[in-house]
Amino acid sequence: MSKSFVVKGVLALLCAVSLSSAAFAQMVVPTTPYGTPVTLAVAKRAAAAAAAHAQKINVTMAIAVVDPAGKLVYLEKMDGTQYASVDVAIDKARSSAEYRRPTKVFQDAVVKGGDGLRFLTLRGAVAIEGGQPLIVDGKIIGAIGLSGAAGAQDEECAKAGAQAIAK
Repeated sequence: MSKSFVVKGVLALLCAVSLSSAAFAQMVVPTTPYGTPVTLAVAKRAAAAAAAHAQKINVTMAIAVVDPAGKLVYLEKMDGTQYASVDVAIDKARSSAEYRRPTKVFQDAVVKGGDGLRFLTLRGAVAIEGGQPLIVDGKIIGAIGLSGAAGAQDEECAKAGAQAIAK
């Protein structure tokens, strides 16, 4: 195999991965409409998927699911999770629902500095990854927030929960 063929293949793979991540991120925009609020059964299904992923990567989490108004629908704290993570998970879920975007959007903007620092002044905006809107049929029905591990792991588990109920 030629060296340029391998390089082109790696570049194509990297493009595909970045496009799929970008496609998921673009599904949620501040103008995504709200839908009928998440039911308890759906909230439990999202939380179960997030908890299963947490167990798979060997971390413990607090998992919060809220409705579109940011009101708590379901809360679960895995054994051994630090107590502070309960409030953080609720805050991440609430921020994601009320602002109609993953909390990682705020984190990334703050990290860049400049105008992104304005997000720190928004009431209830949480600039830590781990909050994901729950989208069904193109509408936000609530959000899920996780806390208990490193931010990237919280995010990974939140995405697993959100993807479990997406249609």
